[in-house]
Amino acid sequence: MRIHIATDHAGLEFSTQLQRHLTDQGHEVIDHGPEPYDALDDYPAFCIRAAQAVVDDQRAGLDALGVVFGGSGNGEQIAANKVEGIRAALVWNLSTAELARDHNDANVISIGARQHPVEDVFSFVDAFVAHPFSGDERHVRRIGQIAAYERDGSLVDGPAPRTATA
Repeated sequence: MRIHIATDHAGLEFSTQLQRHLTDQGHEVIDHGPEPYDALDDYPAFCIRAAQAVVDDQRAGLDALGVVFGGSGNGEQIAANKVEGIRAALVWNLSTAELARDHNDANVISIGARQHPVEDVFSFVDAFVAHPFSGDERHVRRIGQIAAYERDGSLVDGPAPRTATA
């Protein structure tokens, strides 16, 4: 599997350790930055490049996923999700790593490097990489709805908005 990685300064040490961990498992790891450490770096470009590379690889028929890091992982997830075709999920435990794949066919995960010890990060990423998409019809349908909105702004019909009453 090819795994694209990007981070900001807060996740640089984790990124380096994770790259070694994944390479030792036989994965091809592509690092999208930053290099070197810069406390004032701007993570969006790193994360967007990693996410775009995941989409490009998947469209070319390659098995590819992505992992982005930051202090909390929130901004990195938001940046990755700006790339058409990316479904980036914020992961904070084994269950969310597995559900990101199982229910959402996530192709990128985001992790807060300041929130977890490196051993936990390894277990989250290992679970994400190993866990397949369920393919259940309801999940396929929902992912299709998200992709349609991303592509052309279309939404399925739903209930009309209403004003809440006290």
